[in-house]
Amino acid sequence: RHGHCAHPRIRAAAAASALDDLVARCTDYAEVHNQRAFASFPRGDYGAALDDLDRALALSPNHVAALSGKAPTLFGRGKLPKGKAILRDALRLNSWLSERTFLVEPPGEEL
Repeated sequence: RHGHCAHPRIRAAAAASALDDLVARCTDYAEVHNQRAFASFPRGDYGAALDDLDRALALSPNHVAALSGKAPTLFGRGKLPKGKAILRDALRLNSWLSERTFLVEPPGEEL
């Protein structure tokens, strides 16, 4: 059986293991923490994602991807005001982020 034909859960587990290994070996590299957070988010593991995003931001406070990833992660935990504040910080660094649409409130509705 070829590796590219493996079941998606097997590939996801292998990717998670590889990211864990990279984080263990490259603890001071912000992007490794950001990538592991990016992998945790779709699984709904927002706590793990936030831990990694916080570590990435501690290492690199202006890491735009970590800031823009932290906002929807906070939204996923029901922390809308804090997520919006983080997203505004990211947009100050890059006003073209697609996540900016999260700040647009539909007419007649409050988020």
